[in-house]
Amino acid sequence: MGQDITQKIMYGWRLFATGFSFFSFGLGGLLLWILVFPVLSVLPGDHRQRVSRGQKVVHYSFYFFIGLMQRMGVMTYEIVGLEKLNRPGQLILANHPTLVDIVFLISRIKQANCIVKGSLWHNPFMRGPILNAGYISNSDPEQMITECVQWLQSGGTMIIFPEGTRSVPGKPCRFQRGAANIALQANKIVTPVTLSCYPSTLTKAEPWYRIPYRRFHLAMHVGDDIQLDEFINMTPKSIAVRRFNGFLQDYFTQQREIYKYYGK
Repeated sequence: MGQDITQKIMYGWRLFATGFSFFSFGLGGLLLWILVFPVLSVLPGDHRQRVSRGQKVVHYSFYFFIGLMQRMGVMTYEIVGLEKLNRPGQLILANHPTLVDIVFLISRIKQANCIVKGSLWHNPFMRGPILNAGYISNSDPEQMITECVQWLQSGGTMIIFPEGTRSVPGKPCRFQRGAANIALQANKIVTPVTLSCYPSTLTKAEPWYRIPYRRFHLAMHVGDDIQLDEFINMTPKSIAVRRFNGFLQDYFTQQREIYKYYGK
């Protein structure tokens, strides 16, 4: 009975800590918009320099948030292959099992762009970081692809989830072709990152308050760069994009199975 009570207390603490963490995340985004970004906007520099400063602020904020979740006992994490990241002109392609994936990735990459839902541009808790970090909206798919390609070709780092949204546990990977299109048009460094979470939590099918029976473990495995020559030389380009998208889907399906119970 004593063990049952202890488990209930720990569960209650983790539920509180999870809610507090997300409250802190929202409050932090609002404070950045009101207090921090207005100061950064008046500093000297062109648009690219302002975006660079904004991305660094978001990076350090997300680093703090992940540390908060870890210290409060909500999660543990590990990273394998971090030295392969943080390179100019690098397109990072990752699977998307949990709500905190993009936060976790950006917390380890000092300057990175990403694609965000158009609706988030009107979210008061997210608007400040989105605008000041120069993130790219998915409202116009053609413009989105153009902006992502330009960012990569100018030497910027980009994070994209080919699935477009969080995956559903037990369902096969279904990738959209936008990421493959961007990769082949930009023809820069393409690095795959496999994220695994055990026990499963914060998925598309679960509300944030449905927490697992123990701390969840989030693992990030950075793979070797993907060589694009085979696909770049294909014609027509629509075939190349379809083949590369299929390659990515197969790759992440295999990786997801390999790390399915990682951290169990």
